[in-house]
Amino acid sequence: MPPQSVTLHRWDDMPKERVSPFLERRLITGERMMLAHIYLAKGCVVPRHSHDNEQLTYILEGSLHFWIGEDGSQELDLRAGEVLHIPSNVPHQAEALEDTLDVDIFCPPRQDWLDKTDSYLRDQKQK
Repeated sequence: MPPQSVTLHRWDDMPKERVSPFLERRLITGERMMLAHIYLAKGCVVPRHSHDNEQLTYILEGSLHFWIGEDGSQELDLRAGEVLHIPSNVPHQAEALEDTLDVDIFCPPRQDWLDKTDSYLRDQKQK
């Protein structure tokens, strides 16, 4: 079997997709995983949602406040240098406590993001 080709990506060379006035992103997608840079303005609210995809959220700059679970009763602040693992189908919501850059990793890739059918993000608000 011939080796598969590799692809080099440079974040600074990739255009940002403006998802809403408060959120932009850059996506790198492989066959079975997705890596995303998510840029959130302070006060940006990502509404409660869940998905089949397993998720890792790694904060590079800034901080996010999370509400986890159906009732949002588990709360935590995620800051630069910290990583949150969100298992499949766990409801979660977040708010940017300051301008934030986070890296999200999904397995499998988020098809709704690729299809741009992620209305929960596109319709979000800012506090």
